[in-house]
Amino acid sequence: METYGTYSDYYLRYLELLSKEYPTQAATFTEIINLQAIVNLPKGTEHFMSDLHGEYEAFYHILNNCSGVIREKVEMIFANSMTPEERDDLLTLIYYPKEKLDLLKRQHIVTDDWARTTLNHLIRLAKLLSSKYTRSKVRKAMPPAFRFVIDELLHSQPDEDKNRHVYHSKIFDTILETGSTRQFIYALANLIKRLAVDHLHIIGDIYDRGPHADKIMDNLMHHHSLDIQWGNHDVLWMGAAAGSQACIANVLRNNIRYHNMEILESGYGISLRPLALFALDRYRQEDGIEPMVKAINVILCKLEGQAVFRHPEYNMDDRLLFHKINLKQGTITLGNQTYPLITTDFPTFNPQDPYTLSPEEHRIMSDIQSEFLESERLQRHMRFLYSHGSLYRSCNNNLLFHGGVPLNADGSFKTIYFDGRPYKGREFMDKADFIARQAFEKRDENSLDYMWYMWCGTDSPVSGRIVKTFERSYIADKETWKEPQNDYYRLNRDKDECIKILHEFGIDSPQGHIINGHTPVKVKKGESPIRAEGREICIDGGFCKAYQDSTGIAGYTLIFNSHGIRIKAHYPFKDVNQVLMNNVDIDSESMQVEMEPKRVMIGDTDNGKKILQMIDDLNALLAAYRQGTILERAEEG
Repeated sequence: METYGTYSDYYLRYLELLSKEYPTQAATFTEIINLQAIVNLPKGTEHFMSDLHGEYEAFYHILNNCSGVIREKVEMIFANSMTPEERDDLLTLIYYPKEKLDLLKRQHIVTDDWARTTLNHLIRLAKLLSSKYTRSKVRKAMPPAFRFVIDELLHSQPDEDKNRHVYHSKIFDTILETGSTRQFIYALANLIKRLAVDHLHIIGDIYDRGPHADKIMDNLMHHHSLDIQWGNHDVLWMGAAAGSQACIANVLRNNIRYHNMEILESGYGISLRPLALFALDRYRQEDGIEPMVKAINVILCKLEGQAVFRHPEYNMDDRLLFHKINLKQGTITLGNQTYPLITTDFPTFNPQDPYTLSPEEHRIMSDIQSEFLESERLQRHMRFLYSHGSLYRSCNNNLLFHGGVPLNADGSFKTIYFDGRPYKGREFMDKADFIARQAFEKRDENSLDYMWYMWCGTDSPVSGRIVKTFERSYIADKETWKEPQNDYYRLNRDKDECIKILHEFGIDSPQGHIINGHTPVKVKKGESPIRAEGREICIDGGFCKAYQDSTGIAGYTLIFNSHGIRIKAHYPFKDVNQVLMNNVDIDSESMQVEMEPKRVMIGDTDNGKKILQMIDDLNALLAAYRQGTILERAEEG
């Protein structure tokens, strides 16, 4: 390899490319100064949420109140100058500016004096929250129409001279005179919320159970900075949108059972009418099971059976149960035990060919499959899940994934085979991620089948348990309902095991953590989200109303700022109307997980390490200019 002075030829080519962006010494050292300043700022606040399960209103409120961070800042600034009621009014205005302004307008509260006072409060709060960011980053977060004005007001000083004070006072006068108070409040409220949370991590399960996962997706698509780790329910919808009939049947079943068909029919334009008419025509109602539930259960068992036959490597022969039914006796034999079935209403069941769809079932599923593939909004949401998501992410010494890494009973990484080749640990997670992407891009049968396996397989990185759909649908004996899990879900309580997993993914910091969801934390039974002496944090606290009786709370949010990590336990959210009328916020309890030994600066983060590398490269470019290895050029313009 040739070298030029102290540079390899490859590195010199890189510096020449870099010189196009920084064509002079002045441009280069100006950027070095800027980047050095950035790495010495405190890191921004990261928020972690998991297992949203379609609960849009609770999700949206927690996103608006930034898990109570905005309330904490308001209390810090205004504790001695505003009453609790006034602070609550200000908070509700920030959370829901349009709705609150409409209400205050009807109550004749919005006067010029109110507007001037409120704008001052919002500017003070925005000024505090902007203090950990560069002016450039704060400007980019502002709406362009108000960027100049907000920038001026954020950098006004209490001791500024009389001329500057008059100038800033005149800005408020002009806002009032031009009738732009409402738009200005909108701009400041949005800026405050954006500055309160620098980055959002969604650790899986946006979909199913709750009614409005589609609205959550719309909201996430407009978020300024986020990543998503796929959950088993997300993977199920991704597989369905790619055309897997086994995934589609499970999506239908989940939403029919939870009476949540609105997301399919209104949200994504997928008609269930043919399935409903077929179910009412062919299935009885007198045994207490809804006909649509019966119809989709049978279709599901047949389609899953076909997938099991196609893939003996899944080791799921124990899920082939339809051929074990004895319709005459109304029983099924599992192992050495025979169990009565709660229904014998199986009009499309053919004992000689139990896993083949009837002609009607085949037609219905083919039509619904086409609707999944042709739903523009669904496909747009799934593309976003792929472009902003992955199975796992390593970020600032935290390892994020929804479910778990498959382990053996002794704690070793379990070997999984794809096309005869063994994979385990991180390599397995990367391979599973690759197959998930291939399923959406190529839509080949093997990849689509693996999307279904990830939904319900014991060695799945997002599920990790044997899903007992048949038993829970047709057998009353709850002993058959138990769903054995991969050993990860037992071993993730062990500190050394968690450290080993962190090392597998390149994290060896004493402040490293695994952060995941998937298994609801049963607070009522004394369970804690903090496990393995702080090395594993499970933040599935039950956003979904269906889980709140068992968890005892209504969701967790993890907050990681420059001082450390803390977890917020939220209690059930009523509705937006209660917030507007009575300033009701979500009640939350905060628990400190870990304090950092020293304040975390941007230079300590993953992004900061990239900036430090850029500083090194710019210093090399500066040296190349000074040595004459690379010549400066005239800056354009």
